[in-house]
Amino acid sequence: MPRRSSSSRWGALLALAFGLPGGAAAQERTFFITYNHQMEEPGSLEIAFAPVYARGQGGGRNGGNGTASFVGSWVELEYGARGWWTTELYLDSQTTRGQGTVFSGLRWENRFRPLLLEHWINPVLYVELENLNGADKTLLEVVGHDVAANHAVPNAEARRERKREVETKLILSSKIHDWDVSENFIAEKNLATGPWELGYALGAARPLGLAALPGRCTLCAENFSVGVEIYGGLGDLHGFGLRDTSHYLAPLIGWSLPGGATFRLSPTFGLNRQSHRFLLRFGAAFELSDLAGRLRRPPC
Repeated sequence: MPRRSSSSRWGALLALAFGLPGGAAAQERTFFITYNHQMEEPGSLEIAFAPVYARGQGGGRNGGNGTASFVGSWVELEYGARGWWTTELYLDSQTTRGQGTVFSGLRWENRFRPLLLEHWINPVLYVELENLNGADKTLLEVVGHDVAANHAVPNAEARRERKREVETKLILSSKIHDWDVSENFIAEKNLATGPWELGYALGAARPLGLAALPGRCTLCAENFSVGVEIYGGLGDLHGFGLRDTSHYLAPLIGWSLPGGATFRLSPTFGLNRQSHRFLLRFGAAFELSDLAGRLRRPPC
């Protein structure tokens, strides 16, 4: 294994600050919401942490007629089971001003890539099982009639609502010159009641530099990527369309350190009155390559 540079040691220290271990080269996508056809390397484990901050809107500390400021967060464990299959476990939580911290549930995600070779359009099939409560505020997807006002319900009341859901996505991803362009079509269903809820996420991103310099560096252009994504709800099967739905526009930037840590930042802007006016997302990811080999390797 190559010797870590001083920059990767700083990445490891940042990882410890977030309670996450550093590792080998990360493959984290630039997007927060939109998926592309990139899969986790077989046998590798990626650990990621991504909080989203939402500023309160006209309701005081405990909701009232608006929403209190909150931070929704998730810890992600992503494992490359096969070249065509990536599986992930999410642990969701949130902290709302004046209401404390709530563990809001689990998600088990699986992505399947039917075509392993690169094509003009690369499809991926996505299935996720969710066991959440009504206090979840991660905003990992926006579907149906999800709007900012839903987050005004106080934690003590919202956490009593159980949400067992299945979420599916058709992911279409392409490489167009230097751009990674992806389209996601989302359908989500509460297993107990209600119709299928629909949504979308669209993204485009590219590296700032393409020609890698010899040696390892921290601030080289090829270590940075920029992009934008837009996502929102499309109603449900009983009422498809944009009525009473929320939508967001999110420029983003990613930074990959030579030792394996990846960091992302995305200021996000609501596009209509049903949306949160402003969200701020931050992400940190760290990858452990060849996890099975590491476990088999005898201790020094």
